[in-house]
Amino acid sequence: MTDYKDTLNLPKTELAMKANLPNREPKMLEYWNNIDLNKKIRESRLGREKFILHDGPPYANGEIHIGHSVNKVLKDIVIKSQTLNGKYAPYTPGWDCHGLPIELNVEKKKGKVGQKISAEDFREACRIYAKKQIEIQKKDFRRLGVIGNWDNPYVTMDYKFEAGIIRALGSIVKKGYIQRGEKPVHWCVDCASALAEAEVEYKDKTSLSIDFAFPVEKELLEGVFSIKIEHPSFVASWTTTPWTLPGNLALTVNENFEYSLVQVSDNGIKNLILGKDLIEQTMERIGVKDYTILATCLGSDLKGIKAKHPYLKRDSVIITGDHVTTEAGTGIVHTAPGHGLEDYAVSKENNLGVLSPVKANGVFQEDVEHFAGMFVFKANEEVVKILDTNNTLLAQANYEHSYPHCWRHKTPLMFRATPQWFIGMENQGLLEKAQKSIEEVHWEPSWGKSRMAGMLESRPDWCISRQRTWGVPIPLLVHGETGDLHPDTNILIEKVASMVESEGIDAWHNLNVSDLIDDADQYEKITDCLDVWFDSGVTHACVLNDEELQFPADLYLEGSDQHRGWFQSSLLTSIAINDKPPYKTVLTHGFVVDADGKKMSKSIGNVISPQKVWDSMGADVLRAWIASTDYKNEIVISDDTLNRASDSYRRVRNTIRFLLGNIHDYDHEKHSLPEEKLTELDKWMIQRAKILQLSIVEDYDNFQFHQAFKKIHNFCANDLGGFYLDILKDRLYTSKTESDARRSSQTALFHITEALLRWIAPVLVFTAEEAWQLHNPKGDSVHLLEWYSDWTDCESSIPNTEWELLLEIRSEINKHLEASRNSDVIGSALEAEVDVFCSSEIKKVLLKFENELRFVFITSEVKVFDIEKKGEQTEIEGLRVSIRKTDHKKCERCWHSRPDVGASKLHESLCKRCIENVDGDGEKRNYA
Repeated sequence: MTDYKDTLNLPKTELAMKANLPNREPKMLEYWNNIDLNKKIRESRLGREKFILHDGPPYANGEIHIGHSVNKVLKDIVIKSQTLNGKYAPYTPGWDCHGLPIELNVEKKKGKVGQKISAEDFREACRIYAKKQIEIQKKDFRRLGVIGNWDNPYVTMDYKFEAGIIRALGSIVKKGYIQRGEKPVHWCVDCASALAEAEVEYKDKTSLSIDFAFPVEKELLEGVFSIKIEHPSFVASWTTTPWTLPGNLALTVNENFEYSLVQVSDNGIKNLILGKDLIEQTMERIGVKDYTILATCLGSDLKGIKAKHPYLKRDSVIITGDHVTTEAGTGIVHTAPGHGLEDYAVSKENNLGVLSPVKANGVFQEDVEHFAGMFVFKANEEVVKILDTNNTLLAQANYEHSYPHCWRHKTPLMFRATPQWFIGMENQGLLEKAQKSIEEVHWEPSWGKSRMAGMLESRPDWCISRQRTWGVPIPLLVHGETGDLHPDTNILIEKVASMVESEGIDAWHNLNVSDLIDDADQYEKITDCLDVWFDSGVTHACVLNDEELQFPADLYLEGSDQHRGWFQSSLLTSIAINDKPPYKTVLTHGFVVDADGKKMSKSIGNVISPQKVWDSMGADVLRAWIASTDYKNEIVISDDTLNRASDSYRRVRNTIRFLLGNIHDYDHEKHSLPEEKLTELDKWMIQRAKILQLSIVEDYDNFQFHQAFKKIHNFCANDLGGFYLDILKDRLYTSKTESDARRSSQTALFHITEALLRWIAPVLVFTAEEAWQLHNPKGDSVHLLEWYSDWTDCESSIPNTEWELLLEIRSEINKHLEASRNSDVIGSALEAEVDVFCSSEIKKVLLKFENELRFVFITSEVKVFDIEKKGEQTEIEGLRVSIRKTDHKKCERCWHSRPDVGASKLHESLCKRCIENVDGDGEKRNYA
């Protein structure tokens, strides 16, 4: 018997079925580095329309985690898809380098400044530490396949960048947005520094709440309440921070509320003044059942009355404020202007001073009576004892509430008034400008707009000063007596910036005031440094004005927490400097959580490291997981989600492997067929791929990456694997090598391959490159391409609606073939003969394929009849199917069972079609 294996066109490709990504991907990175791919991409798009994604800088501390991976891969998908659009889309990564976390790590090794190490040496140690962290993170970001200007990133500790931060501050100072004030700010005693809003997180806390009383002379109240008062009288208040009583200067009422004088019988008779609407709950809280309302007045009537401090020999004046509510307490707020923003604001309105008797380390100053040197939170119990001794304690209890904590140390914060530098939200209408500007920005998802609006609505002045060692200095000179800025501040800032640009931030710390000005004896040098959120917030001024880039950026893309962080600090500084937002579009992604919806946490033990994933499965699988997830919500990662991503990856890879394997001997310039010679099936698939590309590109442009990847996967799994390629195998393998039948299919496969490798390139960066090198060895990289546009201009004579109907019919017939296999009627589909009984509409479609219909259904025979009550009913109305096992012999070469097998003595085991493909000119195919 003749062996016909050599007459078949079997696929050949070096694209292995086993991807072995952990080993292949590093070699691809090495190749990209050797050809300087990033430079080639930029050069290929010079002069084109720009698309600038501005990188939000990660903090240079520790290995990257899965959240970093999500963020960087999403950015890379954007950049690569915009490059495919033909745009000049350079990616400049950045790092945030100053600030407390680096200080703390250096302190562990070197000790605290002034104890074991000088400030200058400490800053150098911080710089060395940050540099090492950047290299660690850079290596991992590159391992993810992210292409960018890694050799020249922006780094906030670079001298030039530090100078840029100072110049940005100078612009904001010049425009009148900066002010100095002793305003209460969130203070962390562990950090020994003020915190920015974005560094504060709220957690539930149990606090000691107290009801307490301020004595007030009866004579002062008689005129207000118009009654004779016989018993001792007190103003009742309530607080959850007893430790703030040493800072009390006032009591605040709402001028529009009614306040009552209530006589109570509790260890003697006395009178309490409190909000009328809060009498009942206050009496319940202090355990009084016997009480009488003597008289009532408006809050405005109480204004100016001086009560006595509950235990100190000083007054506490009654003032009015709109922030007083009836939600809790007594309706009378104990007011310590050094320990609360609202307290500060209302005290300022009433010309009261600011008393802040607490040191940076959280202990009371030496002159604080009773509590000198005591840690404030430990003073709560002592305050209660002193109040009780002075008969001004009414009640105490535990109180559950949301309380601000340090995001680093997870410890409770305090409000503490210290001399700080602020960007005033009301200065020059800054907040109003920022609020209006969000209308100019496209927010994706759309709720980002309302989220930002909500954040700005209650935005306090921005405290930009920090009392730390490792940070960009606030290079200002203030008058020793008046506190005013030097009149030449703008010139001086530029001088300092020039020095910093050449010497670094030590230039400011090392210079004497006399080095800058003649009247040095009258001015003091500010030693505070800038909030790191200011550093990152002005990166638009330091990065986007580069000639290669542009302002404003087309896109900022970060996690959803950045509405209160980088998105906001960037917006405020850009409005202050440029009067416009720094971005055209803001895109946010959710946090990574485990299968139970819990955030990644080492303490919980649910962390999945990206390093582990790419070492075991490959970075492309990790990227496939990211791309296949709707990242605008919480992003679930687990072994199951990664395994599903791996399955999707394998489906796409195996599809590409099939495509490459079957066009290995195809030269498009020599072998492509014109439209008139293509089969209808090939025409339809080319057109289908062309239309699908439009949809995929639109998804990439709209940042709907999960939709794009889903469509690519479905195309590979269903359109190709489940239909087209399944049908095509017979023609590819058994047709004569040079025949039109085979070249038609290869023409279609070439177009699909060219398009598909581009579609996956933004996501499966390594696999797309690996396949492209095999497909087109002369091409440098798939990442230099634009979307495929050299389609053969063709359109099937069979309408798309009829193709869709054919797909449905094929699906139904496959179900019946499977049932026949399961019941042992047939062994394989090629042993089957199918009779189709159908309506005239369906028959009209099927008969268009003539004798090639059997190739569509991959059976040995298909006959079409008018509808009769024969065969089995299908789920398609007007379609019945009958399947039987063929009696004909099986062709040794194509495996079809045909009546003409054995008709030729020269080829006794072949069917007529195979004989034509072996010895003749090759079979003709018109449809499938």
